[in-house]
Amino acid sequence: MRDNPLTYSLPRWRFTRWLADAGRDVPQDIRVALIGSLYGTLPIFLGGVANTIGVAVLIAFRIPHPHVLAWVSFEVAICLIRLVVLIAARRAAAAGRSTPTDVSLLLALAWSLSLGVGALVCLESGDWVATTLSCLSAAGMVGGTCFRNFAAPRLTAMMIALTLGPICIGAAIAGEPILYLSFLQLPFYMLAMTMAAHKLNRMMVTTMRAERENGFRAHHDALTGLPNRSGLSAAMATMQAIPRGPVGLLFLDLDGFKAVNDTHGHVVGDRLLQMVADRLREETAFGDLVARIGGDEFVVLSEGRGRADLIGLGERLIARISEPYACGPDAPAQIGVSIGIAQRPDHGEDMSSLLQAADRALYRSKSMGKGLCTLATRKGRDAAEPSESRRSA
Repeated sequence: MRDNPLTYSLPRWRFTRWLADAGRDVPQDIRVALIGSLYGTLPIFLGGVANTIGVAVLIAFRIPHPHVLAWVSFEVAICLIRLVVLIAARRAAAAGRSTPTDVSLLLALAWSLSLGVGALVCLESGDWVATTLSCLSAAGMVGGTCFRNFAAPRLTAMMIALTLGPICIGAAIAGEPILYLSFLQLPFYMLAMTMAAHKLNRMMVTTMRAERENGFRAHHDALTGLPNRSGLSAAMATMQAIPRGPVGLLFLDLDGFKAVNDTHGHVVGDRLLQMVADRLREETAFGDLVARIGGDEFVVLSEGRGRADLIGLGERLIARISEPYACGPDAPAQIGVSIGIAQRPDHGEDMSSLLQAADRALYRSKSMGKGLCTLATRKGRDAAEPSESRRSA
């Protein structure tokens, strides 16, 4: 379910939104993944269709009554429409368009009702061979419904009720007193399957939350919430896959941070790093990526900026980071930052090459007195293009 690469639309109608609701406080991305699971896969769908249509056709041959033939026609029509909607939804999802989720959910209910009506028709006919076959098919589909559609417990409960409810009606009109036992059995069966669907739903949502959090922690720094080196590499890979212009990489190293950390302690040092991260977020533009790759080292990844714009960004960051910090009532602090800048494709195509070039430029900034930003050269010898930004303490 979580490996489905396609993204399907959430339902829009009031009834279908209620029907497919996964529970309270479920994040949006998990809701989307759960909706995708309701569509299933084409082989699974075709397997269920082959079973139900095959049973219906066999029963029609055995009991060629008009009402039986009408039910078989309805069953075939519903399955064919569901197949068309499934294929259309998959194509729309692959193209990034809205998918007919509301229609798909209503068709699922109609299909469940068709299964129940088929069992009712057979019970009313008095043919116990056909009745046994139809009821076994309905029971098998109910099990599949529970364990495939638990992403939406309300949908599961209603599908089970629509499938098994008509069987209770059939038992009442069949004229066999022993079948009245189904009035006790089927409600308990429906309740048990519905409870199982709710339990499976909670388990899946919990698992998906844990995976979501683990994925976030794997790509983000725990202290600042910024992407870490892994998250930076992933962002760079995305930019390489869909290029929209040159990519600039600013390598930042804080000046004077160790002295603050040693003087005021790690608690103040951690708070200072968080405040630096906040200032970097504020000063960068939408679409720029700010990452912390270790200790007091940060990276800004910016797409579509020329050399002059990158140097201008570096100057603004130096000025902003060099402003005093109120880390606590007794711990005012002031630090600076030195920056090295590299740009794709001038200084390399991959993350490693850009970081190496920016690191060499950063070293030049440090050696020239700190509090400066320097642009790397194409040959790897850093050009002396320092800004006139404020020097750090």
